[in-house]
Amino acid sequence: MSDTGLDIFDRTVQVSNEWLNEINAELGGEKKHAYHALRATLHALRDRLTVDEATNLGAQFPIMVKGIYYDQWHPATNPAKDERTKEKFLAAVDERLRKSATDDDPERACKAVFGLLQKRVTAGEIEDVKHMLPAEVQTLWPH
Repeated sequence: MSDTGLDIFDRTVQVSNEWLNEINAELGGEKKHAYHALRATLHALRDRLTVDEATNLGAQFPIMVKGIYYDQWHPATNPAKDERTKEKFLAAVDERLRKSATDDDPERACKAVFGLLQKRVTAGEIEDVKHMLPAEVQTLWPH
């Protein structure tokens, strides 16, 4: 565990690492790939939610993950106006993964992150988020 001298910071480092470890357990490989999968998937998801729903979801994240989630967000553009298909969603994740020089499979990344969210975020919030997504994107969530 980190030792910053502030319990809130130490705790968020610990919990954020737990999140990354859970994703990494699904993806394997280097832990940095788990970070890139988390970032790419959260940004693609956030950008397809209304501002209120994106904010409600982000409220349940550890502080460090909130920073990742809100980084470079432009709420005025939410929700994204692109075609609401699974292919477009995965393309958005893939684009973000490629920017980080990661050639991971975007569908595997999404499924790992959505599996984590399903465990770590309240069931009611997950249902609210899923209902904002097209049915074919909902298939990426665990059943």
